[in-house]
This record gives sequence, structure tokens and C-alpha cells, in this order.
Amino acid sequence: MAPYLLTALLPRPRRLIILSSGLHHGGHPTLEGLDWAGEQETATYADTKLMATALAAAVERRWPETVSHAVDPGWVPTRMGGASATGDLREGTRTQEWLAVTADDAAGVGGYWHHRRREEPHAAVHDEQFQGQLLFALAQHTGVTLD
Repeated sequence: MAPYLLTALLPRPRRLIILSSGLHHGGHPTLEGLDWAGEQETATYADTKLMATALAAAVERRWPETVSHAVDPGWVPTRMGGASATGDLREGTRTQEWLAVTADDAAGVGGYWHHRRREEPHAAVHDEQFQGQLLFALAQHTGVTLD
């Protein structure tokens, strides 16, 4: 919900970077039965990261003047990742930093990134019907539309 609201409420940026996870590949592209209010657990972490990655793709498609990216920082040692995370915290931030400021042509088109390399996301990320359903559900729940 937060990436959607922040995106919808901000003036359209030239670049948008949404934090995702490699775990999004295990997400389920279904919105049926989700409790958008968060009162009960109806989606997994993987499901929410799939939705965040699809949001980035939907913004890229709907706002042609905005280059929109989803980034997997890797499993890094943070409060959420835990002390046993195998990734490097500094490496986990480099892609976002690079995408925010680079003039590299490779970053001029949105996509899903991991350690400064474009990777193929879950197939549902490119599904325009899923993107539309997601945007509709989020707009219905929040009362805020992504114009």
C-alpha cells in the first residue's frame, strides 16, 4: 500500500524506484480475498513484493515521462533481514543510488534490477490485466487514484 500511496500522491517524478525482492518470484498474482486493511494476514511477503514490482511496471506503462524501476537489494543484514543475511548491506544500496543519478542509457528504460543488472521479473509483472486489477483495488481501498 505504501509504495502506491507515495507514488500516487507525489508529483510525477522523472525517475521512480520501488524496493522489491527476489522473493517476488514466489508471489501469487491474485488479489481475491486480500484484506487491504491489514487486520488479518491474507498475503505473503512474496505476494506483496510481486505487487510492488507490478506497480513499478504499471507506472512505467501509464506515465511515459517517468522511468520506473523495481529493485531487489538482496538479502542484507538489516532488522528485517536479520543477522544471518548473506548479502552485503552496502551492495544492497548501490543499485538504487545508481538508478537515481545515472545517465547510463541502460537505466533509461524501467525494469527489475538486482546489483545493477536488469533481470526478468515474475511473468505477472508484465501482465497489463493484473496491473490494472492491482491499481483498481488499491484505488478502491485508499480512495486515491494513480492518474
